[in-house]
Amino acid sequence: MNTQLRTALLGRPLDPLEQETRHGLTLVAFLAWVGLGADGLSSSAYGPEEAFKALVGHAHFGLYLALATAATVFIIAFAYNQVIELFPTGGGGYRIASVLIGPHAGLVSGAALIVDYVLTVSISIAGGVDALFSMLPLSAQHFKLATEMALLVLLLWLNLRGAKESIRVLLPVFLGFVATHALLIVYGIAAHAQAWPALFPAKLSETTALAKDSGWVFTLALLLKAYSMGGGTYTGIEAVSNNVNALAEPRVRTGRVTMLYMAVVSCR
Repeated sequence: MNTQLRTALLGRPLDPLEQETRHGLTLVAFLAWVGLGADGLSSSAYGPEEAFKALVGHAHFGLYLALATAATVFIIAFAYNQVIELFPTGGGGYRIASVLIGPHAGLVSGAALIVDYVLTVSISIAGGVDALFSMLPLSAQHFKLATEMALLVLLLWLNLRGAKESIRVLLPVFLGFVATHALLIVYGIAAHAQAWPALFPAKLSETTALAKDSGWVFTLALLLKAYSMGGGTYTGIEAVSNNVNALAEPRVRTGRVTMLYMAVVSCR
């Protein structure tokens, strides 16, 4: 009875030492993008929001932040491509710090990574539920905590089922998220196409006016503060370099393609 229940909940047991099992668990670039990219995608959903809130009414900084964020994402992705090439067996920051600096630095990096993953799950669920309940009546706010706990248990169960099993469940959600955002971005650009020629001069004029009134030090400080508040956008991009061993051969090429997918979507 216990065996049947375990199989129903977690799937049939697999021998990790068998070559067939290891081959069946590897991920091609697209599946790795869905399975590992969900971390970075969730971060990019709440990171820019925090940056925009820090602008304190100076919305003209939004253009500069968008460009800076996109550039930062691609720079980080390029750096992790080098990590994937140098450490094709995975390990990410823990392996890099252990090999290049020392075991104590590797221990600190590994501990920080564990904390990061715990916070990623909790903050992603909290941010998603908060966005969902913002569309519901105020009386529904009492169910937020219960909903968050239920989603946490669901994600735990999916991960216990296995990487590919969880990807199959999350694939429609992931692609729906990407598709809806892509449509909204394209629509927004097309709907305001006539305003594009005057956009950059107008934003530059507003920034110059603010600098004359408050000084360039205040202007740059406000911009840098907003940029730093959006630092959560960049978490999760390291997931590929941490799990290179889970990618299909050739791992380095699969990792680079996955990083490209993640960079494009994260800087949307």
